[in-house]
Amino acid sequence: MNKTAIITWGILIVLTIASALLSGIQSNYTVLLIMGISALKFIGVAFQFMELKKAHTFWRVLLLSFLAIYTTLLLIII
Repeated sequence: MNKTAIITWGILIVLTIASALLSGIQSNYTVLLIMGISALKFIGVAFQFMELKKAHTFWRVLLLSFLAIYTTLLLIII
C-alpha cells in the first residue's frame, strides 16, 4: 500500500471511532453528524480505494450527485 492509502485508511478508522462515540450521545444533531461522517467515509473510499480520482468526470459527478440526493432524502425522511 502506498502512503496515501495508509493515511486514508487511518482517517477512515478515526471517523469510524468518532461515529461510534457520537452514537451514544442523545442530541438532535447526532443523526446529522453521523450522516456527515458517513458521507466523508463514502467519498474517501470511493476516491482512494475505488480509484475514482482517475475515472472519467462523468462517473465522479454521478457518484457525488448520488451521495447528495441519497443524503438529502434520508434527512428529509428522518
